[in-house]
Amino acid sequence: MMKFINEVQWGRLDYLVVDLPPGTGDASLNLLQTLPVAGVVVVTTPQEMAVADARKGLKLFAEHDAPVLGVVENMAAYHCPNCEDTHEVFGSGGAAEISDDYDVPVLADLPVHPDFGSEAGGPTIRDEDSAVQDDLFDFVDETADRVGEINRRKVAEHVAERGDDVPEEADAPAGSP
Repeated sequence: MMKFINEVQWGRLDYLVVDLPPGTGDASLNLLQTLPVAGVVVVTTPQEMAVADARKGLKLFAEHDAPVLGVVENMAAYHCPNCEDTHEVFGSGGAAEISDDYDVPVLADLPVHPDFGSEAGGPTIRDEDSAVQDDLFDFVDETADRVGEINRRKVAEHVAERGDDVPEEADAPAGSP
């Protein structure tokens, strides 16, 4: 992973998303020690063991001052196309439990869906016929909003530390007299 990060000429990026293994392994530590991390999305499934791993990851990121953008519950439910019922095959509430305990938002509850394993038409988020495309767009939007919120907070803290005064005009909404 470090070779991939250090030896690729990335150019200008809006986001670099790195999918890490669960828990608190070397990959997470190496990343935190090598790159400035704008934020972390913790992914869990509803099962108790996955929630425990997610909690360990949250603690690691907190120890390294990496902002946690939120938590995602993957495989949250399965919507049966035959009977039209939704089944919580793996349980439920893992992300909500973490959200409550760590005061981080749930960014998404993503279902079990065959489109996630499909490579036919490219990434699922680009498949306009996919039943989960809206869920993915909502997740991406929530994550981008959280990155913006954290960046604005950092700028405000930096300005406050320097003692800079913000001109009154900057506080007025656009189009205000």
